[in-house]
Amino acid sequence: MQTHSAKRVEIIIEAPMEGRLTDALQAAGVTGFTVLPVLGGSGRSGQWSREGQVGRAGMVAVICLIRPERLDALLEAAFRVVERHMGVVSITDTQVLRAERF
Repeated sequence: MQTHSAKRVEIIIEAPMEGRLTDALQAAGVTGFTVLPVLGGSGRSGQWSREGQVGRAGMVAVICLIRPERLDALLEAAFRVVERHMGVVSITDTQVLRAERF
């Protein structure tokens, strides 16, 4: 089966910033993404968990699969949101089927 090169960008950010981030991504031409709740983790500020938090507190993971040539526009849009908030951006090389969807 034919596979195609793509980039997987995962952005973990404070849940209240989800809308601002996804709006910025769409304005940058990103046509698809997945948002997942983050249940807990550990980082520079120590260990944390969503357990016991009220409302939209916590973190979300926004995952995008894009063509490599669209990476810079996505990163610029994401950085404008993430730079002033807690968050992590990671980029990995990946392979996808049906490249026309990205």
